[in-house]
Amino acid sequence: MLQTIDVETGAAPNAAVIWLHGLGADGHDFEPMVPQLLRPGERAWRFVFPHAPVRAVTINGGARMRAWYDIRSFDRRAEEDEAGFREAAGHVRDLIGREAARGIAPHRIVLAGFSQGGAVSLYAAPRYAERLAGVMALSCYLPLPQRLAAERLPANDATPMLLAHGVEDPVLSIAMGRESRDLLQSQGYPVEWREYPMPHSVCMPEVLDIRAFLLRVLG
Repeated sequence: MLQTIDVETGAAPNAAVIWLHGLGADGHDFEPMVPQLLRPGERAWRFVFPHAPVRAVTINGGARMRAWYDIRSFDRRAEEDEAGFREAAGHVRDLIGREAARGIAPHRIVLAGFSQGGAVSLYAAPRYAERLAGVMALSCYLPLPQRLAAERLPANDATPMLLAHGVEDPVLSIAMGRESRDLLQSQGYPVEWREYPMPHSVCMPEVLDIRAFLLRVLG
């Protein structure tokens, strides 16, 4: 089981958000956002921020850092690290299973992520065998799109998805986000799309949209 930072916003949480960080960051990255998403006493939720394993990353000259999978190239036509995505999806299943053991069923869990973590969320959720409450993918892309139709499971066919991206993103272009949105919609997934005048980051209008999405899907 991966190490995690757990933030509970009330006693006996009845819902969870599993939030995966981006390349080279760690579970502390989005921890400060929790007070911006919920007012004190508003909801009893658990935010779970796992630390990705440390691995060599090809695009960074083989330097070792926290990463959910290897990135071999920013060219979308290049071979992707399928084994890395499968391993990351296994970690996600373990984290969801731990929440179930703590009393929070999958249908009360949102799987979220930023950049690399968002890509893992979009890979793992359609392949997960039980219904989730929602998927939140920020500043990222859909990995291995050619595999989706054959590997998707029906449990999350109707699970709400929030995809958000910065128009000025120099790391993962807005075109990658829009292409992922279009492919998911063509496969029938209910995608809510948001874009903002920002780089590869998070802005306050996006935080407000995230809050609204979480309140809607978790009730």
